[in-house]
Amino acid sequence: MLEIKDLHASVNGKEILKGVNLTIKDGEVHALMGQNGAGKSTLSNVLVGHPAYEVTKGSITFNGKDLLAMSPEERAHEGIFLSFQTPVEIPGVSMVNFMRAAVNEQRKYRQLPPLSASEFLKLMREKRAVVELDNKLANRSVNEGFSGGEKKRNEIFQMAMLEPTFAILDETDSGLDVDALRIVAEGFNKLKRAETSAMVITHYQRLLDYLKPDVVHVLMGGKIVKTGGPELAQEIENRGFDWIKQELV
Repeated sequence: MLEIKDLHASVNGKEILKGVNLTIKDGEVHALMGQNGAGKSTLSNVLVGHPAYEVTKGSITFNGKDLLAMSPEERAHEGIFLSFQTPVEIPGVSMVNFMRAAVNEQRKYRQLPPLSASEFLKLMREKRAVVELDNKLANRSVNEGFSGGEKKRNEIFQMAMLEPTFAILDETDSGLDVDALRIVAEGFNKLKRAETSAMVITHYQRLLDYLKPDVVHVLMGGKIVKTGGPELAQEIENRGFDWIKQELV
């Protein structure tokens, strides 16, 4: 599904990614861990095409296509979804109108007819139930006045509506209490299909207890320096990152 080769990327002239290599197959969940400043969020922003990030070397292939040649909109339509670490508020834009526009733009890209109002509302009810999103929140402006947990739940609801094939969860567990974390994680698990994959960026083991990644990577100094199974995340939880640094010396 996703193949990253020798990826170098900079922001504001400073190189952050210094040779990332990563392959994610259909159906796999990969966890990306690392200390602040390691380049985790930079990688997610590069994947979705954030204009502030400049790729200076390397390649990214997504389902056989050159991802770096696509606009951010094309990447989204091709099936890439980013759940933001800090979701933004969009005052004056209702969730209903926002999601209907997004869903129908995606359908247009895929040469499908737009959903009628009744079809869209039926789909919205079904997906809202998956992530236990309150109807009152769905009828308000996008994220306006939402708590941290409600914003994250709303992100998973948007993911449910768009049905991406590759989801990036960028510190989705940040600021969530135990109940909100469980609901968000269970919502993601309900949406996962055999052909969908994900990259989960986190500092902590607790989210991975719910999502159960197939592979865990450690990013340090702009490179993936260690890869293992779920037990690697548990070892990081117990020992931190210093032992990995010592191995690299």
